[in-house]
This record gives sequence, C-alpha cells and structure tokens, in this order.
Amino acid sequence: MTASNALLSSFELRDLSLQNRVVMAPMTRSRAGKEQLANALMAEYYTQRASAGLIITEGTFISDQAIGWQHVPGIYTDEQTQAWQQVTDAVHAQGGTIFLQLWHCGRASHSSFHEHNQPPVAPSAIKIDGDSIHTPEGKQPYETPRSLETDEIAQVVDDYRRAAKNAKAAGFDGVEVHSANGYLLDSFLQSKTNQRQDDYGGSLENRYRLLKEVVEAVTAVWPANRIGVRLSPNGNYNSMGSPDYRETFSYVAQQLNSFGLAYLHVLDGLAFGFHELGEPMQLSEFRSLFDGPLMGNCGYSREEAEDAIANQQADLISFGRPFISNPDLVKRFTNDWPLNPSPDQGIWYSFDKEGYTDFPTYAE
Repeated sequence: MTASNALLSSFELRDLSLQNRVVMAPMTRSRAGKEQLANALMAEYYTQRASAGLIITEGTFISDQAIGWQHVPGIYTDEQTQAWQQVTDAVHAQGGTIFLQLWHCGRASHSSFHEHNQPPVAPSAIKIDGDSIHTPEGKQPYETPRSLETDEIAQVVDDYRRAAKNAKAAGFDGVEVHSANGYLLDSFLQSKTNQRQDDYGGSLENRYRLLKEVVEAVTAVWPANRIGVRLSPNGNYNSMGSPDYRETFSYVAQQLNSFGLAYLHVLDGLAFGFHELGEPMQLSEFRSLFDGPLMGNCGYSREEAEDAIANQQADLISFGRPFISNPDLVKRFTNDWPLNPSPDQGIWYSFDKEGYTDFPTYAE
C-alpha cells in the first residue's frame, strides 16, 4: 500500500466493511437542546458526513449522574433511545456506518447539572485544576467531586450496560467506550486522580478494574468486535497526566487486547495539550501491545494520516475539527481539493445550525 492511497483504501473492521479509513472523531457539539434528545438537525449533520468510513458520535450520557455538558444527548431513557433512531436511519440510508460513544463526565461536571445539586463523582475527591466549567448557571468554578462509594460502582457499570443495550435498540452499528480526556473511566485509570484504598484503587490491576467491568458489561450486549475503547495516554485535558502514564497505558492496552475489540482508539497526537511527564507514547508502542485494529487521533494532517497507515502504525485515523467545517472531507481528500477555512470557535456551540450544518461542500 502506498502512502498516496492508504487513507482512502477500504478496510475490514472485524465483520464490518468500511469504504475508507477516514473516521469522524467523536466531538461534543451541543445541539440536542435542553431535552437531551437527538433531533432532525443532528440527523442532517451526521448524514452530511456519512462518507466517512466510520462515524463515532459525540459523547452521549449514560445516566443522569454522567451529565457534565449542556445540550448533549443521552441514551438512558426510552425517549432518548427512540430519538437516536432518526440519526442512525439517515446515516444508513447514505451507506454510512455509525458507532455511539458512551460517556460519563465524572469530576468534569458541576452540581448544577444534577438533581438536588448533587456534586460530581470521581474515584477520589480531587478537583480539576482549571478555571471554570460552563454550566446551566453560566461559568462556575470547578468543584471538588465526591468519591464514589465502593458499593455504588456496580450501578455505574450497569448504567453502561443499559446504555449499550439502548444503543443497539436505536440502530447503531456498535459503541465506543470513552475512557479518555480525564472523564470518569480515565480518572479511575490514572494514579493522579485515583487515590482509592479499595479494590478500585492502588495497583494497576485495581485502577483498571472499572474499565474492565464496563467492557465486560458492554460485551454482554454487543459482540466484542462491535466495541471500541478510547484512551488518551499523552493528554493533559481536564488537568490529567500521571507520572506512571507509560506503565499504566501499556498495561491497559495489553489487558484490552484479550477482548477482541473492534478497535483501540488512541489519542497519540498532542493537539489537546501534552502533560510533558516524559516522551509521548507513540502508536508503534500500542502496535506491540494490541493485536486488533488501531486508530490514531488528535491533530493529524492528511499527509500524516496517510503515512501512519502506509507504515502500518495505524489502521484508521479519526479526524475531528476538519470534519466540522468540511462535511465532504472524504471527497476533498479523494480529489485533492482544499479544505474550508477553520471556523471561529465561537460558533461551534451556537445551539443551532450556524457552525454546524451550514458549511459548504467544495461543489457549493
């Protein structure tokens, strides 16, 4: 395979045939309204981008407790499940393949999102070292989260199982477990944020236990070859970064390898910031630890993506921001057409079609 055609070549993702290796990365876009329901505008947005080999949806809340962002859809009620059906139907009508990303914000939340102003939850009562969070009450300082009790964790695992079941009912082709960027599962993995003394903290085995139980719960609903997991070994987003990151994520990748997952999605790029606790982990390190399909992400140019696939460092590359302003990104890559200019981030979260479905194709 030459670098010039690697990205656009077809790929067998376990039992799914993808038309190319360009993946639409999960991106929070906040268009589900206060009702947290997928809608016609969202269906249009994803359908515009259905030429991607695979679409991974925005992070979708698995429970009330998981909420930490405004106007983001959920997948934990019957109404939410039924609302997503219009999106999956529309994408499939265009020949697309779409996975739902399962999300629990953990400590990256605020009491104003929760009933009775309950504090956000985390492995340990350690707050994010950041300025503020956008809440229904405007910008607010981060709060110290409540440490989950050991006997509460089984309910969190069951919430993932229920959400995975609902995703299947909504017509998705698979699911991705979001265990990156300082959200709940990532914060259990990392020693910086997990200082528990029970079976879910301390040793690497214990810190991995929650992710393991979540993946096991999801595989009770979906075959493993329809489940992806996302990790961010190099990132400092949500004030993450642990001194033992290389040991931690090497162990996690090795353990996940035993499931026969659809893919491992690794944010190996540094576009979201680097914790600078050592050399960044490269995809080549994960190649030696994980036998299944490997997906790279975070700041890749087309050329870098082509090289990564041609050199067998990755099987798939996910693109985030280029897909925001280029609904026809695959066609632009195919024809060597220039990309639309990057939009002002101020319109990314307009809660409306502006900055969402109004970007022109090259033909337009």
